Amino acid sequence: MPTQTRAPQLASAGKALLLPMAIDCLVLGAGQEVGKSCAVVTINGKRIMFDCGMHMGYLDRRRYPDFSRVAPDGDFDGALDCVVITHFHLDHVGALPYFTEVCGYRGPIYMTYPTKALAPLMLEDYRKVMVERRGEEEQFTTENIADCMKKVIAVDLKQTVQVDSELQIRAYYAGHVIGAAMFYAKVGDSALVYTGDYNMTPDRHLGAAQIDRLQLDLLITESTYATTVRDSKYTREREFLMAVHKCVAGGGKVLIPTFALGRAQELCMLLDDYWERMNLNVPIYFSAVMSLRPCTVLHDTCKVGFKHEGEYYNGCYKLPTCFLTA
Repeated sequence: MPTQTRAPQLASAGKALLLPMAIDCLVLGAGQEVGKSCAVVTINGKRIMFDCGMHMGYLDRRRYPDFSRVAPDGDFDGALDCVVITHFHLDHVGALPYFTEVCGYRGPIYMTYPTKALAPLMLEDYRKVMVERRGEEEQFTTENIADCMKKVIAVDLKQTVQVDSELQIRAYYAGHVIGAAMFYAKVGDSALVYTGDYNMTPDRHLGAAQIDRLQLDLLITESTYATTVRDSKYTREREFLMAVHKCVAGGGKVLIPTFALGRAQELCMLLDDYWERMNLNVPIYFSAVMSLRPCTVLHDTCKVGFKHEGEYYNGCYKLPTCFLTA
């Protein structure tokens, strides 16, 4: 059942009376798990799907959100006013081609410019691994991915988009990965923010999340590491660099398995800076083109086309050599 937001209203004798607001939330994924992010929010009669992710731990029907709960009759265009995607990670966008090209959703889809550029790379890489290498049943084709992306409307940060005469949305910088955004939605006098994944600690290629002071009725926020206490970033980076340096100084080789989009670029900049300071001549290699393409997108993002995003990137014009060559 949808979770309905209730607001306290003052009643007689100083007691609080709970009255329903015009907002309810149907969580189809990531409510009590990591993965398959998808929340359908109804706000003053307007219905928005925030994220459309897949669960990487399942190969059966649990892989995708249960879209039948959005529209039991299959009329998704009538059931939704728009879909909003926060960033390109598969647990947030992985089910989108299936939803549009197989289930038949034809309504508006919003995401930032970098997300639109990088999402098809992630989706096609996933399709190749699952179908061509593992022999799994194909959920969507390369053509499905391309057709899905044609339906996407790219938005700039802090750009107010009027979806229709009543519904407006606005993207705010979330850090986390290139193009990630938190989304504000407002209909009439009701408003909410859906964060997706965000990062409040700046690093070498991304800044910390930023958002205006807003009057909200509902906040839906990512909380994967909410209770995790970590060592300082400086301590973790120092330990990592010392371990790498010790290995290569002894004639060894270091193999670093990492996420190709985001984490690979951050580690590359960290190592490049350390290599320069220590005057090391040991070469650094990438083994996948997937790690190189985001560099081009990041560079283009900061120089053209995405007005606000470049303001938040710390190293967009200082791309290390190992970032650009393979």
